[in-house]
Amino acid sequence: MSAVPTPATSPVPVPAPVRHGALAGAATLFRKEVLRFWKVSFQTVAAPVLTAVMYLLIFGHVLEDKVKVYDSVGYTAFLIPGLVMMSVLQNAFANASSSLIQSKITGNLVFLLVSPLSHWAWFTAYVGAAVVRGLVVGAGVLLVTVWFGLPSLAQPLWVLVFALLGAGMLGALGLVAGLWAEKFDQLAAFQNFIIMPMTFLSGVFYSVHSLPAVWLRVSHLNPFFYMIDGFRHGFFGVSDVNPWVSLAVVGTSFLVVSGVALKLLATGYKLRS
Repeated sequence: MSAVPTPATSPVPVPAPVRHGALAGAATLFRKEVLRFWKVSFQTVAAPVLTAVMYLLIFGHVLEDKVKVYDSVGYTAFLIPGLVMMSVLQNAFANASSSLIQSKITGNLVFLLVSPLSHWAWFTAYVGAAVVRGLVVGAGVLLVTVWFGLPSLAQPLWVLVFALLGAGMLGALGLVAGLWAEKFDQLAAFQNFIIMPMTFLSGVFYSVHSLPAVWLRVSHLNPFFYMIDGFRHGFFGVSDVNPWVSLAVVGTSFLVVSGVALKLLATGYKLRS
């Protein structure tokens, strides 16, 4: 008697492994970082806007009739783009750096470390949120300060390019500072001894051509000067330096700082220790 052939059992289909891109999860982390600063917007947005207005009231009132920078531009109008860009840079840096150091100190950074986020996702989310905060604060400063002296908008594309590159560079620099710092006083030292001096010595309140020759040369070593000068060029069509030179310096600085931040993230510098 011949054996009854048993039907061959078909193999159970195994789903192909899901391949996540390098930026998988970046959108979620980005949303979390944006909500983090927006939930305390009175502190993270309104306070910097008020600070910029106070600078404008004091310097604009005292120096309006005493300082002449460009022939066709009053001092108050000259001051507004500088204050806007200064606010963009400082708040972009503060957003990325404060978020990381807070996560380190409170211990919730472990939840990000156990997630399958690549270093590209970390970089995109943190720097992207820093750019958003910088631009929101900058827009707030511009809306409030135009009441005192509406600047022209000669070449708006330059305004947008330098605002994005400047905020991106300071967001990446804030990421580096947040990775390096282990406590708040280290981060405060980074901000007080590096970010603040470079910002205030970048031509926010004056034209660098009014400086002595030695300090003029020193100013040209400061990448913050090129950010603010290029940004201001978009409003008035005149600047201390050719905007293409400023673009080259700012673009190169952004790539260098971003490369450092990505390298530190990829190696887990001070994240897994």
